[in-house]
Amino acid sequence: MKARRHAKILELISQYDIDTQEELLRRLRDTGFEVTQATVSRDIKELRLVKTLSTDGQYRYSTGKEDNRDISSKFYSLLQDSATSINCTGNLVVIKSVSGMAQAICAAMDTMHWEAVVGTLAGDDTIFVAVRSEHAAQQFAAELTRMMG
Repeated sequence: MKARRHAKILELISQYDIDTQEELLRRLRDTGFEVTQATVSRDIKELRLVKTLSTDGQYRYSTGKEDNRDISSKFYSLLQDSATSINCTGNLVVIKSVSGMAQAICAAMDTMHWEAVVGTLAGDDTIFVAVRSEHAAQQFAAELTRMMG
């Protein structure tokens, strides 16, 4: 449950400009997570979220992209814990995950800025990754499969 909640928090802060614990708490509850303010506070600390200045001059929670190793470890963890299969067709890589986790995996993947990746699209349990070429897609799928374990 904690891993799913952490994934949802990462997804929410990537989608919305969340600037208070109360707003994060409300959004988590709106998506079905029954949590307390103390739990949200601990999650923020465990995920090492920081408040950063957004383009509109307001502060919001973020992962603080300065430390790519931290982002990488979150992505690897989400991929290993939640991905169920990785397949390749043409220049598309299709990642299947447990229900409800595709958007979190995709959000974490997007922060990695893969050179070969043109764009991503996530649903509930499926991610489509458009890659620059068929050969690059095969390499990318192989790399993700290795990471998945």
